[in-house]
Amino acid sequence: MRTSWRSIAPTLALGLLTFTLGPTPPAQALDPAADTATADGQAPTCVEFFPSWRYTFVANHCTDQQNLTVLYRDHTDVGCRLVAPGDTATFPGYGVQGNEVVGIALCAGPDTAR
Repeated sequence: MRTSWRSIAPTLALGLLTFTLGPTPPAQALDPAADTATADGQAPTCVEFFPSWRYTFVANHCTDQQNLTVLYRDHTDVGCRLVAPGDTATFPGYGVQGNEVVGIALCAGPDTAR
């Protein structure tokens, strides 16, 4: 069976990009038993995030649904999303301008205008 370059090129490109940019910053620690938010509005520790330059993936490992938003160093507003238990939401990444994802926070509720 012959493998086409078209079928493996995306995988190779992603691997090269990962190698070039270095390891992804460590995700927030998981604690499935900790479904409660912190006093400062930060998401519970059972919510995990994976930032990259293009997308930030936010996974809800809690037993309850969570209204979540991503916090950026430059205070970019990306809205609020309802994430069900076991689901993952996709937010914008930190971009090529050097912005940084600084955390995940609870928010009032999903944005209906977006």
